[in-house]
Amino acid sequence: MDIKEQFNMVAEEYDANRRRFIPCFDEFYKNTTDFLASNIAAPECIIDLGAGTGLLSYYWYEHFKDARFILTDIAVDMLEVAKRRFAGLDNFSYQVMDHGKTLPDARFDAVISALSIHHLEHTEKQALFDRIYNALPDGGIFIDYDQFCAGEPMMDKWYDSYWESQLYSSGLTEHDIELWLQRRRLDRETTVQQQTDMLRQSGFSTVKCVYDNRKFAVIAAIK
Repeated sequence: MDIKEQFNMVAEEYDANRRRFIPCFDEFYKNTTDFLASNIAAPECIIDLGAGTGLLSYYWYEHFKDARFILTDIAVDMLEVAKRRFAGLDNFSYQVMDHGKTLPDARFDAVISALSIHHLEHTEKQALFDRIYNALPDGGIFIDYDQFCAGEPMMDKWYDSYWESQLYSSGLTEHDIELWLQRRRLDRETTVQQQTDMLRQSGFSTVKCVYDNRKFAVIAAIK
């Protein structure tokens, strides 16, 4: 089963379970977005890569209601949930696409992504970062909310086993966890340091991890 099939299958349950899958949910999604939004100029157009059900865009919309949002995802069913979330808002559009291969044909000054880019092979990540850098204007920003490894075998085991133990006590069903274990086989995690190095290699002038909680981190890159 590929990534598109995996996420189409869980689209309807995705938001309901997201808080259980991400133990640091509020800090990861809301508090970090609050911090970032308080320090940047209002973007005119925000691209959400691997937007899924539009969860991350929701938190950005809370701060930038006048921005245009373009939500992309490879999973049609996920975007259908996003369309219902933002029904009636004419500043939202949706594109079914694989951001590992292309970006929307539009002018944008901010790119955001949550828990998606870690599915790409490392060479695909670097190519994506290059495309984002080349498409952004000077001062444009890219924010990746993602899942990372520790980079040390023993620490990786500690991080993974602790996360898994939290999931088993979170109220998730055995079916939910089985689907999660299947999706985990698709993960191609980097360390935070590896990804910040990739972004600098792409040319970003400022790159900083602004939130880090074991498996979950948020990296900001400014052109």
